[in-house]
Amino acid sequence: MKLKEEDFEVLRKPLESGRQSPKSLAFTLLLCVFLQALLFALEYYVAADSTMYPYKDQILLVHLWITAGLIVLSLIYSIPAVYKRSGKIQYLLSILVSQNLFSFSIFISALFFIGNKGEGKNATPESLLNFTWILVFIGLLIFIATFIRFYILLKKGHYRKGSKKDELRGKFETTSYIPAAIIGGLGIVFIIQYIVRNSAIDDLNMMTVIIGGITLFFVMLFILPEQLVILYCKFRFKSFNFNERGYLYKKE
Repeated sequence: MKLKEEDFEVLRKPLESGRQSPKSLAFTLLLCVFLQALLFALEYYVAADSTMYPYKDQILLVHLWITAGLIVLSLIYSIPAVYKRSGKIQYLLSILVSQNLFSFSIFISALFFIGNKGEGKNATPESLLNFTWILVFIGLLIFIATFIRFYILLKKGHYRKGSKKDELRGKFETTSYIPAAIIGGLGIVFIIQYIVRNSAIDDLNMMTVIIGGITLFFVMLFILPEQLVILYCKFRFKSFNFNERGYLYKKE
């Protein structure tokens, strides 16, 4: 059964409220220009300063170019004359910026912190790479589980107007979060075990920063499916877009 426009209607709420209007996204992108630059500076000068993480320089170079490109595009798409004609691209850019800011930058910094050299035990480059691939695999499982959950709820009509999701967004069918929560919980346990066994880090504050950073990476992958579905709706349905005067188109 092909999903229809009314199956996605609840997802228009952030657009109707103005929180994800082109003007609001433009302000957010402009703010994220400074935040992205700040986080990359911390990643480069603090997290990477004394790390033994393999391919550190290559990772920093690639991430520098990605961040610089997103900063330039953010400046461009914060200009009214541009975003009023390219609302879909602006929304896609907002997804990339949010993932770069709250996922990749913090995730990379956390990995660099784990690889910091200490006087006692140190993680080997090989174990750090294996640890990273396992975290990426866990994140992929979270994304897949969340995407499947999202699709099932759409098929059941939970995102139609007047549904429970419409009346009390985010508080129904909590059992549907269980698979992703279990995967994320196992990932956090794995992170703690790895740090304790292989890292020289014994500072509780630093461990909190690392675990919090990697957890945020998982959280961003958890919300990515909804971002992508809204982007899909923008390309498929006119009612998910704004006209050049800044008004949301009505449902056809």
